[in-house]
Amino acid sequence: MRCVIARFPFDLTHSGVLATMQGVKAEPVTGAYVIIGRRRYPAKQVGRLVTGQDPRDFATGEVVRAMTRLGFTCRTAEEPAPQSDLSAVQAASRMLGEPSAR
Repeated sequence: MRCVIARFPFDLTHSGVLATMQGVKAEPVTGAYVIIGRRRYPAKQVGRLVTGQDPRDFATGEVVRAMTRLGFTCRTAEEPAPQSDLSAVQAASRMLGEPSAR
């Protein structure tokens, strides 16, 4: 996918981003972040590694927009992930289909 970040065009792919971020330790999240695999990476860190640009040269929104178009989940640190009132075991049981009462 062709995208423009800090006025420079880049051809990014989902698999290319995964390969770039493989084995990279995530920095602490304070603002917007991108979920890659099971980790939450700050958007600025992803943008820096994927484009090779200085993080001061691009906005977080540019990276979030590009990663969303590639199919990654992006959130902000203030926006909590969807939660339910069920425990993990109860939620898993409900997804698998609760046994009928006899």
